[in-house]
Amino acid sequence: KRISAKKGKSILPKEKVRVDQTRNQNQVLQLARLQNQNQLSKTGSEAVESALKIAIAYHRVKGEGTRQRLIGRERGYHGVGFGGISVGGIANNRKFFGSLITGVDHLPHTHNLEHNAFTRGQPQWGSYLADELERIVTLHDASTIAAVIVEPVAGSTGVLIPPVGYLKRLREICDKYGILLIFDEVITGFGRLGKSFASEYFGVIPDLITVAKGLTNGTIPMGAVFVKKGIYDTFMDAAAENAIELFHGYTYSGHPVACAAAMATLDVYEEEGLFARADSLANYWQEAVHSLRDLPQIIDLRNIGLVAGIELESIPGKPGMRGRECLQRCYEQGLLIRVTGDIIALSPPLIISKEQIEQMFEILAKVLRELDQ
Repeated sequence: KRISAKKGKSILPKEKVRVDQTRNQNQVLQLARLQNQNQLSKTGSEAVESALKIAIAYHRVKGEGTRQRLIGRERGYHGVGFGGISVGGIANNRKFFGSLITGVDHLPHTHNLEHNAFTRGQPQWGSYLADELERIVTLHDASTIAAVIVEPVAGSTGVLIPPVGYLKRLREICDKYGILLIFDEVITGFGRLGKSFASEYFGVIPDLITVAKGLTNGTIPMGAVFVKKGIYDTFMDAAAENAIELFHGYTYSGHPVACAAAMATLDVYEEEGLFARADSLANYWQEAVHSLRDLPQIIDLRNIGLVAGIELESIPGKPGMRGRECLQRCYEQGLLIRVTGDIIALSPPLIISKEQIEQMFEILAKVLRELDQ
């Protein structure tokens, strides 16, 4: 669909490519509910690296060159680049690679089984954890901090859902001290929560958003950073006439085939109403998830939108074994799941039907009942 190469046509001239790219960018920005420009990349990892560099460069352009410190969060995942691993909070990544850039601190994660086990949607407990940012600001001084980056819903470490008011509080603190707020929406972007983006779902608009996976439906590598108009204007206003405004980019940024795939994907989202469809299935999905509550070894169930985490009790001395066994048995039954240690992560396609949801949880329930037999 709309890919010139498929029709045997040239993807040139460049003028036509630029028109297509602009159309794609405008569609994406409308979905993102941000005001203006973006920077294109190939992957989510590159999008994160771009966002971190944009944040630091933005402050330097404003004459705030001391703002170089970056704040991530424990159990956060932001790709495999130097910056992404440094602001990320996955223990094994840091064990092998350490903090590859200096001047990075981390907020505590919000996952707490004692207070929030078996929560449907956002947990009520834990918003105060955002106030840890105040402590970090006091420790280092706001004049040294460029940006805070978080996943609205942490995916790779087990579907960690933000407490009510948590993201709003981060936004307030960042505004108070002139710190940029970055949402990594590589997972949550494009309908996963029944809205265009998690920022829309939670009613909190960051300064930058990173995206990838859903941008092209995974068919062609492509990522992007969306930035607020004020950030874009700062770079444009500071640059001399005909000068490069931001010394950053990739060889394949805005590749025409990737842009064509993105345009086709965005059209399908709109034409088939997939975001609204995901929203309409959220309650049905929630009931299916929590139907597993009384099965053996389950210590938590959590869900939001069309995503869920199922946490299993670890076998003493063998962490992750129960999760791996569940993964293998589900695969043998025709169900693909993801596991992080002993946490099962479920994130179905937006076109899933109620019948397929039922089938998914029938298989999963059967596997869980038989898991330790």
